[in-house]
Amino acid sequence: MQIGTFTPAKDGGWIGFIRTLTIDAKVRIVPNDDRSHDKAPDFRVFVGDSRVGEAWVATSRGADQKDYLHVRLDDPGLVHPIVAALFPSENGKAAQLVWRRRNNQ
Repeated sequence: MQIGTFTPAKDGGWIGFIRTLTIDAKVRIVPNDDRSHDKAPDFRVFVGDSRVGEAWVATSRGADQKDYLHVRLDDPGLVHPIVAALFPSENGKAAQLVWRRRNNQ
């Protein structure tokens, strides 16, 4: 399910909106300038001045491998963090944030 749309930002990140039944927010995904260890996120996610998540560069599996951002959003109002993926378009001029409910069976 697509929950967000983004366009490239001048700083190398992304700017866009996340919209669900309970979230309607303008979001910035900015490069993390403090990568003090190898597991540090590649990007930080902000709503206004508040940090609400982080993102890591990942590569899809399979024959047609593509880079995307593995995004984790968290907020005290959420029961669980939102884990989603930001997929840039082929031309890199847009991206879609996609969420899928995990099956815990």
